[in-house]
Amino acid sequence: MAIPISIDKILNENTVEYARIEFKENWNPEPILHTLCAFANDIDNWGGGYIVVGVKEHKGVPVFPVTGIPTAALDRIQKDLLELCHKIKPLYTAVCEPVVYKGENLF
Repeated sequence: MAIPISIDKILNENTVEYARIEFKENWNPEPILHTLCAFANDIDNWGGGYIVVGVKEHKGVPVFPVTGIPTAALDRIQKDLLELCHKIKPLYTAVCEPVVYKGENLF
């Protein structure tokens, strides 16, 4: 299932991280699990949020050009994400979409 917003809008129109957007340069399961839990709790009822893996940030602002992630890592990351979601009770199902942005893979 595709995410309901384009990667261009996430990176270029919402240029600062806030409660609904997190930029992660690399796939690191522990901090991503923490962010997933925060999105799952959704105290403000915003409908979750977006984690963009493959984008370095500086003071909450995405750094361009994006770093991207290797194509070979995409399947492993999707498998890891599914496993992370099963650690959250009640079960949280993340919607994910690997995308290509300016020649680089993002997740």
